[in-house]
Amino acid sequence: MSNQIIVSEKAPKAVGPYSQAVLSGDTLFTSGIIALDCVTNQVCGGDIRSQTEKILENLSEILKSAGLTKSDVVKTTVFMTNLADFADMNDVYSDFFKKNPPARTTVQVSALPKGVLVEIDAIAKK
Repeated sequence: MSNQIIVSEKAPKAVGPYSQAVLSGDTLFTSGIIALDCVTNQVCGGDIRSQTEKILENLSEILKSAGLTKSDVVKTTVFMTNLADFADMNDVYSDFFKKNPPARTTVQVSALPKGVLVEIDAIAKK
């Protein structure tokens, strides 16, 4: 079984030596997704809600490029620089994953790339 590199032109390009996502068999592994505009590669939004919305938009585009949807997501990891923002992130997240949300881990970290407030990665299965 060979891995397939997934690239969506409607999601931001990788900002380092990694792929947006890798499809291995019927399982998709995304890299950490931050709130970047796919054209400018600049951070979108200055608050946790707008950044979470942009991340989930970008996730949708990556999933679509692999022939998947948000209902195929089985696990996410949310990295936040301030867990005091959890309720706002969770509100946006729960609106996105309304039905049968995936398993999730949420952790606070000291810093994230480009100074963003939140980063999310996902595992999805066909």
